[in-house]
Amino acid sequence: MRPPEVTSLSWRDPPMGEIALPGGVLRLTLGIGSGLGCRPGDTSGRFWGIGDRGPNLKISEAIDDYGLTALEPLRGLRGAKVLPAPHIGPTLAELQVSGDRVELLRSLPLRMPNGEVVSGRVLPAGHQAEMEPAFDVEGVRLAPDPAGADTESVAVLADGSFWVGEEYGPSLIKVDVEGVVRRRWTPAGVAAAGGEALLPARAAERRMNRGFEGLAVSPDGRWLYAAFQSALDRRGVDRTHAAIWKLDAQTGALEAEFEYPFDPPSSFTADAAAGDVGIDDLKICELAAVSNNRLLVLERISKSARIYRVELSGGTQLAKTLMFSTDASSGIAPDLEGMAVISDRELILATDNDFGISRAETQFYRLRFYAPLGG
Repeated sequence: MRPPEVTSLSWRDPPMGEIALPGGVLRLTLGIGSGLGCRPGDTSGRFWGIGDRGPNLKISEAIDDYGLTALEPLRGLRGAKVLPAPHIGPTLAELQVSGDRVELLRSLPLRMPNGEVVSGRVLPAGHQAEMEPAFDVEGVRLAPDPAGADTESVAVLADGSFWVGEEYGPSLIKVDVEGVVRRRWTPAGVAAAGGEALLPARAAERRMNRGFEGLAVSPDGRWLYAAFQSALDRRGVDRTHAAIWKLDAQTGALEAEFEYPFDPPSSFTADAAAGDVGIDDLKICELAAVSNNRLLVLERISKSARIYRVELSGGTQLAKTLMFSTDASSGIAPDLEGMAVISDRELILATDNDFGISRAETQFYRLRFYAPLGG
């Protein structure tokens, strides 16, 4: 297959404020590259992005890079994060491709029906709260939030509303055109504000920080496709595969479950060249629907990423057709997370800037293919 034409698109992350810390000034910027989505059939270049839980640092990063020595007793606490600006939570952003640049049209912080902003704090209940505890910059543990979410993916519906995938529950969140949460589907036993226990209970066995990472809606609006970032954390699960669920978009009922096979870790050449890689480094980072039964899957480690097309009508074990590999295309930044179909031959890709924590800038790319993405 002829490689697509790749164009780097101009963009500047909007600033979100500064925090003076002992080791220097932490400059925060808007994060919108965790997931991308486009309204089905819209070829105007309009699309949406979403950021994750908000600015967060690993404990070691907070101590070593920003001088937060009060956190030293927490060093080594598995899964712990520092939220330096806990008032900043998940945000949707409406974006427009204009020539070779991306423009921000508006941003919509997610809100509950009572007007409360959705935070990035972990959900209550033992498993989730203990798995990923959150602290402020003084080392004080932040209380769990029943409305909290670690958003990673977005699917735009024909009426302009959204489904959002998040990792804590993991759960699927229905959001209206103004960014207000209207429904939240969870596995049984997960305590989330307004949650409906419609998803199979085993979803709660997701690995730490690896819940629903990819989400897409079929062009006819009937199905949602939700991908786990990695295999579930349960005994006997084949870690060389990750599950993609086909769900009824109205009821949440699980219609089918597909097994997506990862490539051998060593085949991701840029990552392998940088150090040892293993099966647990592989992840699904995004889905996009190109027909009612065909998806694009963004599979990556960190430096290397690939886009595959999969056919959902050929059985539960998915076969993959390679569409694009960053190992064969120079100039693509690491940490690709967002992918949106903006025409039958064009994709937009985005990196995750982590809200500027590591001084990274969101990078956008347009891929123009020489044949229809749907085959």
